[in-house]
Amino acid sequence: MSNLLTISPEDIVHYIKFSCQIPSLVEAIATEKIIAQLVQSAGITATEEEIQIESERLRFEQRLVKAADTWEWLKRHHLSLDDFETLIQTNILRSKLAHSLFADKIEQFFYEHQLDYITAITYEVILEDRDLALELFYAFKQGETSFPEIAHTYIPNSELRRMGGYQGLRRRRDFRPEIAAAVFAASPPQILKPITTTKGVYLIWVEEIIQPQLDERLRFQIQQELFSGWLKQQVEQFKIVVNLDSTEQLQSSQDLLPSA
Repeated sequence: MSNLLTISPEDIVHYIKFSCQIPSLVEAIATEKIIAQLVQSAGITATEEEIQIESERLRFEQRLVKAADTWEWLKRHHLSLDDFETLIQTNILRSKLAHSLFADKIEQFFYEHQLDYITAITYEVILEDRDLALELFYAFKQGETSFPEIAHTYIPNSELRRMGGYQGLRRRRDFRPEIAAAVFAASPPQILKPITTTKGVYLIWVEEIIQPQLDERLRFQIQQELFSGWLKQQVEQFKIVVNLDSTEQLQSSQDLLPSA
């Protein structure tokens, strides 16, 4: 048996179809086509300086320190050097289009949705028994235990246990609604009274609530969110025709469908 395994374009399409990835890929392709049309109609272009800056950013992001690293990355992704330049230009044009459409709308959107950008640093332990959760809550309040001790004892996942149940920096939308209401009403540092959900009983330590600042990072984030939402609306306005099969294949596929 040969060690050579050849994968054809047809094999790739077959895999994409039967792994049910067609809808997400179709939406992504339609989005790129819409962006290309808008960029062309707006006369947006990329300068040599912008291409150089984006090239360096992409190499840094992908940890392509040496020329050999870049060539290996291109080979792994089946990209030519021209493809790499096209990828860079596409990134630039997409960013410039987003900026042209939404740069002047960021501040108003931020102030209208400021509550959505408040973040919290929390630690949590999920228990099955509410009585146990209440016992631990009152033991903590009375100084008989600490949250790291609770986490070390009751978190089964070893990595999360070592982190003391740390959940990172999270926005309101990252929490279950009933948990978000309690977290963002807290006066940190504070342990919350156990919250019962369908997933279990949450014991949460709120370390800090961070008020949002409209800095460059958040400006870019809001711009991308506005742009992505707008693009989705644009795609939904189109009737998209996907041509993967011959007429005969499409007809034969209809025979597998139940009758109306």
